[in-house]
Amino acid sequence: MDVYEAVNSRRAVRAFSDEPVPKATLERVLAAATRAPSSGNLQPWHVYVVTGEPLAELKNRATARALAGDPGDERQYPMYPAELASPYVDRFSAAAAQRYEALRIERHDPDRPMKIAALNSQAFGAPVVLFCYLDQAMGPGQWGDAGMHLQTIMLLLRAEGLHSCPQVMWTMYRRTVSEIVGADEGLVLFCGVAVGFEEEGVPPLRTGRADMTETVSFIGA
Repeated sequence: MDVYEAVNSRRAVRAFSDEPVPKATLERVLAAATRAPSSGNLQPWHVYVVTGEPLAELKNRATARALAGDPGDERQYPMYPAELASPYVDRFSAAAAQRYEALRIERHDPDRPMKIAALNSQAFGAPVVLFCYLDQAMGPGQWGDAGMHLQTIMLLLRAEGLHSCPQVMWTMYRRTVSEIVGADEGLVLFCGVAVGFEEEGVPPLRTGRADMTETVSFIGA
């Protein structure tokens, strides 16, 4: 797949089929993704690939917490700034409205948080979830490295005909995730990434993006 096609077709899919993903495909993608940029070549990420019975058990435990109204584990890092100003809050609100509509959840439904958490905890039906961790000693630069690593993985998945959905929501249930993957206490869960084939017949959701002129400035050209 052409790299431009991979970038353009990558989106957060929230409806996966139960078609299994070959382990050889995942190994090929993750091996190639080791070439992702890394400042000082620290390669600070550690990825756990969870599928099969362990993933089913994780989904069951996390969903039970979600349906019980569990507010989740204490945050190890903030998902968003405490106060978002324009234009960021405007983009956030517009994307949220699109997601609620696609998931058929009324925005003012009092049970909305629980319903969204329950859908997330099932990884939207994905047969594979990647969990990306960093050592707690790492700083903002290494978190940026992890983001580039995950983007490389998601583009390579598109080249394989697969889709993905990054899920920071898993940090809410990080203790449950750790129980399944056996992550060292010195590691911080960055996010999960649901992986699989898109379910056919489900209308795709593609959130809008700001025009390039809003986020890019050319100097000297």
